[in-house]
Amino acid sequence: MKFGPDILRQADLLATFSEDAPQVTRTYLSKEHKQAGEYLIGLMRDAGMTAGFDELGNIVGRYEAGVPFAPVVMTGSHQDSVRNAGKYYGLFGILSPIACVRELHRQGKRLPYTLEVVGFGDEEGVRFPATLVGSRAMAGQFDPAWLDQEDVDGVTMRAAMQAAGLAGTMDAITALQRDPARYLGFVEVHIEQGPVLNARTLPLGIVTSINGSVRCLGEITGMASHAGTTPMGQRRDAVPALAELALFLERRAASVPDVVGTIGQLQVPAGSINVVPGRVLFSLDMRATTDAARDALVADVQAELAAISQRRGLAFTLEETLRAPAAPSHPAWQARWEAAVSALGLPLLRMPSGAGHDAMKLNEVMPQAMLFVRGENSGISHNPLESSTNHDIDLSVQAFLHLLEQLSTP
Repeated sequence: MKFGPDILRQADLLATFSEDAPQVTRTYLSKEHKQAGEYLIGLMRDAGMTAGFDELGNIVGRYEAGVPFAPVVMTGSHQDSVRNAGKYYGLFGILSPIACVRELHRQGKRLPYTLEVVGFGDEEGVRFPATLVGSRAMAGQFDPAWLDQEDVDGVTMRAAMQAAGLAGTMDAITALQRDPARYLGFVEVHIEQGPVLNARTLPLGIVTSINGSVRCLGEITGMASHAGTTPMGQRRDAVPALAELALFLERRAASVPDVVGTIGQLQVPAGSINVVPGRVLFSLDMRATTDAARDALVADVQAELAAISQRRGLAFTLEETLRAPAAPSHPAWQARWEAAVSALGLPLLRMPSGAGHDAMKLNEVMPQAMLFVRGENSGISHNPLESSTNHDIDLSVQAFLHLLEQLSTP
């Protein structure tokens, strides 16, 4: 049984549910988001599951156990996207377990546990500032203040929920919290979103940890002045200070394995070609496989920004906007993925995930482990060039089936 062609075809069809086709943009609770969800629910039901939307617009499908009062294994990924996204990255984690259930159902097999497949409604946080909304709610961490967040059109999350036919109340959302005592764990298949597997010509990788991250928004303030009349030694130019910080961040992050740092946003408000910039706004994204390594990077960057600003006669502010702990894979579940990959005769590559995933929130309430699938085009993701192959997807589903069938309840 070959699974790759069907999954690629399904992902290509889902890409047509987009707010700006032929680009792929599918934001939380948009019309296209609901259309994609309805299509996925149809696939789940056709495969033999019960399925529907929950009160956050997550898609939830269940393949019930063959025994009463059975525990649950959760799997899935997200079906929203960034703007101008790739077609595959979150969807593989939903389509792969659907393919597994379809095959189990075709063979008349039931598992000794219920398999719950979730298509999380909002992982990316593109429409509203909150991220990992569905998985946070299932972990009991939904913040009531998020309901009053507004999108760029002034629509609140609560109003968007109600427009989509959801209650938009905390009572309904709180009811989505999962009881960890009933769950054996959470597993996820995801395209790598990076170049490692592609460079090593390996189809699958075992995730050891999801990197912890800290994000900040910063501002450096100097003095705007005439670009032609202000001598170089008398300038209070904000841009060279940020350039210094960017180069420091690059050197410092590169000096420690599996540590990364990025300045992804940079603005010079009211900038002009003939004005020395008096103000620059920027973002910082700092990640590492351990919280200790991440926090050491954050501390060094903060100290360097202070030193640069003092030396150049500038002021600065730096506001932390996100702090997410690292999520190490549970050893027993990681070992199950390793056994599944080994059963296919493939070499094992253990690697961290630099990207964030819903698994990192579920990790706080239940064991989790992930499997990566190789991406083509040097593993590029969040980009229309994102791609994979029938061969690699087929292997990932075979590995998933092996894990599901070999798993026995405690």
